[in-house]
Amino acid sequence: MTKVLVAGGAGYIGSHIVYELIDAGFGVLVLDNLSTGHIENVAPRAKFVNGNINDVELIDSLLKDIDVVIHLAASKAAGDSMVNPEEYSENNIIHSTYLLNSCLKNKVKKIIFSSTAAVYGFPQYLPIDEEHDLKPINYYGFTKLVIEQQLNWLCKLKNIKVACLRYFNAAGYDNNERVKQKENNPQNLLPIVMEVANRSRKELEIYGSDYNTKDGTCMRDYIHVNDLATAHVKSINALDEKNHITLNLATGKSYSILDVIAVAKRVTGRPIPYKIVDRRPGDPDKLYSDSMKAKNILNWEPKFSDLDTIINSMWKIYKN
Repeated sequence: MTKVLVAGGAGYIGSHIVYELIDAGFGVLVLDNLSTGHIENVAPRAKFVNGNINDVELIDSLLKDIDVVIHLAASKAAGDSMVNPEEYSENNIIHSTYLLNSCLKNKVKKIIFSSTAAVYGFPQYLPIDEEHDLKPINYYGFTKLVIEQQLNWLCKLKNIKVACLRYFNAAGYDNNERVKQKENNPQNLLPIVMEVANRSRKELEIYGSDYNTKDGTCMRDYIHVNDLATAHVKSINALDEKNHITLNLATGKSYSILDVIAVAKRVTGRPIPYKIVDRRPGDPDKLYSDSMKAKNILNWEPKFSDLDTIINSMWKIYKN
C-alpha cells in the first residue's frame, strides 16, 4: 500500500483530500497543528499526529515509511500576508524548507505541493494558462512561488518527483457530508456569504462595484473542493510516468459577486444583505483559468464545480 503524509490534513482542503486518498486505497497519515484545522474533520481511517512541519525530529520520524508527501501546511490569506509578511516567511518558506529537506533525507518518492493562482499576479491575458508570467502581487503568492522554485531545483538535483497544483478559488463542502467543521475566520467570498445567509454575520461587504465586468463586481473561477481532492489523487498516479508537473486547477468559467449572491439567495431561501465599500488594492477585474493541461495529463475534469452544486454543499453545513 502506498503511504501518504498529508501536512495540513485537518484543514479545509486537506481534510477533503484525505477522504479521497482513503477512498482510493492509500494509507494516510495526517500531520496538523490544529491552528486552523479541526480534528473532527480528519477521516477516522487516517492516522493523526498533532505537530508542526518545523519539528525536524518529528518529521524525520514520520517520513521513514512514507512514499508521498502532500504539503498544504501554510498560512493562506493574501491580504494578511501584506500586513504580517514575517509570519508568511516563517510558515510558508522556512518551515516548508525543513519539510522538503526531510523528504530528501528520508527518500520520499513524490511531493504534491498546494500552490495558488496568486503566483500569476494580474492577468496579462485570459484565461490564464500555466505559461503565464509569474509576477505575484501579494506576499502570499510570492511565498508559494519560492517553494515551487525550490521544488523545481530539487526535482532536477535529487530526482524527487514533484507536482505543483495551482488552485484558483476553492469552495464547497464534501458531497457526502463527511467534513462538517466550518473554517475559522474565513477570508473568502463564499463562506462569508454563507455566514450572512445563516445570520451569523450581519452583511457582506463588496469591495468595489466599478470593475470592467458585466455588473461591475469582480469575477472569479470557483472550484469545488471534491474536484480539487480528485486532482491530488490523480497527480500521485501521474507521477509514475512524469517527473514534474505544474497544473492549474479551475473550471475556465467565472462568476461575479452578484452572481454568487443571486444563487445563494435562491439556494438558501434567505436574504443576503450587502453594502458596497472601497476597492481593495490588487483585485483584478476578472480571473479565470485554462485547465486543459490538467485534463490532458491527469484525465481530470471538474464534476461538481457549478455554482449551484458548490453553494448547495456549503449550505448543508452552514444552515445548522
